[in-house]
Amino acid sequence: MGKPPGDIPVQPADHRHRLAEVILDESRRAGLRRGSRLPTERQLAANLGATRTSVRRALTVLEAEGRISREVGRGTFLREEPDGSTGDRAAAGQAGSADTVAEQYLGPGGLRPGDQAGFAPADVMTVRRLLEPPAMRLVVAWATAADFEEIGRCLTGGEHAASYDEFETWDLALHRSIMAASHSPLLTRLYAVIEEARHGRFWGDLKRRSASRERQRAYQADHAELVAALRARDADRAVEAMRAHLARVAGHLFDETA
Repeated sequence: MGKPPGDIPVQPADHRHRLAEVILDESRRAGLRRGSRLPTERQLAANLGATRTSVRRALTVLEAEGRISREVGRGTFLREEPDGSTGDRAAAGQAGSADTVAEQYLGPGGLRPGDQAGFAPADVMTVRRLLEPPAMRLVVAWATAADFEEIGRCLTGGEHAASYDEFETWDLALHRSIMAASHSPLLTRLYAVIEEARHGRFWGDLKRRSASRERQRAYQADHAELVAALRARDADRAVEAMRAHLARVAGHLFDETA
């Protein structure tokens, strides 16, 4: 398969997430705690036998998920315990070698890579278009200042993304943070399955083929409009913004006139 339009570099999402979990597992075994500084990218790459580019992309995943913070001139710090005990995530690995952890890693909801690949992208988009726009009314009603802070953090991450896979990571994080702001445990759980499907091979291949800098900018503009509508507590505008955004994504993925 050739490069996507615009020569945007890519990396399989499952690889980035496996390496991200390995980094957290290694941090746990090293005795690091919330607020601890992680080794440098160079050190992590040497310790894990990975490239610095792969490590950088895995750290982007962890930053987008709110599990680390990267501070210019200071370093990278853990925002939660490496085993996820201060958040909603369970530890994804068990003690053992980094390779063993990577092989054993399951997705956020327990689906193996083969299960994730079984979700057809058209099915994923159909369910997203049914679920996400109406959910904006719940977000408008229940989102807190802390929710908007997290949503804004993810929006900013997308603005600063330097590559396709970085933008896709922040895109996932933004939609996740918006759905979490509904404060509906069932809706959040349902969306976790959709997110797992977006980690699948079929979805990733289709997104890469449709990717371009121009489309990335259009998606970011959609995100900015959506977040502005949510902050304004304008439910009708937010529903329409999400509907229009998902129609644009579907149009690019499947060559629809949407």
